[in-house]
Amino acid sequence: MNAQRLEAALGHGFGRPELLRQALTHRSFGSPHNERLEFLGDSVLNCVIAAVLYKNFGDLREGELSRLRASLVRQETLAEIARSLELGDYLRLGEGELKSGGSRRPSILADALEAIFGAIEVDAGFDAARGVIERLYRPSMAGIEPGDAGKDPKTALQEILQARHLALPRYALLATRGEAHAQEFDMECVIPELGIRSTGSGGSRRIAEQQAAQRALAEINT
Repeated sequence: MNAQRLEAALGHGFGRPELLRQALTHRSFGSPHNERLEFLGDSVLNCVIAAVLYKNFGDLREGELSRLRASLVRQETLAEIARSLELGDYLRLGEGELKSGGSRRPSILADALEAIFGAIEVDAGFDAARGVIERLYRPSMAGIEPGDAGKDPKTALQEILQARHLALPRYALLATRGEAHAQEFDMECVIPELGIRSTGSGGSRRIAEQQAAQRALAEINT
């Protein structure tokens, strides 16, 4: 596995390359797999995001901070970041997962990214993991509006369009892939008045719609 490009995208070169290899290994491939590193990475991620929100949003109450953190560490957000890193190209999956499109599945991508955070913590310590997380999350943090704390992308998008007296977005199913027990849905979000046509993928239509709405929001805010 040539992971130099991934390490460059992460901004971290592993002193112990076997940790990155393990973080990218799904249990369907064999052992050692990434579940223990994912457990650690999940905790590191929550701690880092909580600290950044606490520092940057001094006027928000505890409940609002908790909702914001939940929106940033949820599967959809992690999978989106994983896709930006082209993480699916590096995953080590068993034959069944490969055939069913596991390298594109949001749950597998999200788990692998958390495992990478855990691997960096083991490899170089908490500060190194924090630096990588803060860098990868910078675009997501920049788009936060304190007044929208905890709102899911579909709700936030709907409110923006209503405020502009525009019609609500239309969502349509583009494709369904994979076996019945592990399907992947491709959804489209269309806002004709703004010329926006965004897409999203996920393990359910709801998740795919949320991702498409998130991308539409990003277009509106650019």
